[in-house]
Amino acid sequence: MSGYPLLDAFWTMFIFFCWLLWIFLVIYVLMDIFRSRDIGGWGKAGWIVLVIFLPLIGVLAYEIVHSDHFFGGRDGYPADVPAQGRHRGSGGSSDLAQLSDLHDRGVISDAEFERGKEKILQ
Repeated sequence: MSGYPLLDAFWTMFIFFCWLLWIFLVIYVLMDIFRSRDIGGWGKAGWIVLVIFLPLIGVLAYEIVHSDHFFGGRDGYPADVPAQGRHRGSGGSSDLAQLSDLHDRGVISDAEFERGKEKILQ
């Protein structure tokens, strides 16, 4: 028996917490692979096989290759859609012009254009 039972309890809690973080990370990577639109079907299958059979290498490789998913943020819009509501201090006319351009090119629908316009004009 150890001379520091409280320290052993803290160590056990730390290991358990690390396992929970690891499981969360693997699940998050798998979810990101499934919902990714820029990876084709065979690419998704390859990433899933790599993450399941070699999890440490697969997760680290996926985070390195697709780091824009993790750090760039994906909020459901294409990359050239303005982040509405983020720059409150910027000129509303430039945001409105960019939103109108996206609508004219067919990137966003009429309903999305109206919602974005209302947010900018508020």
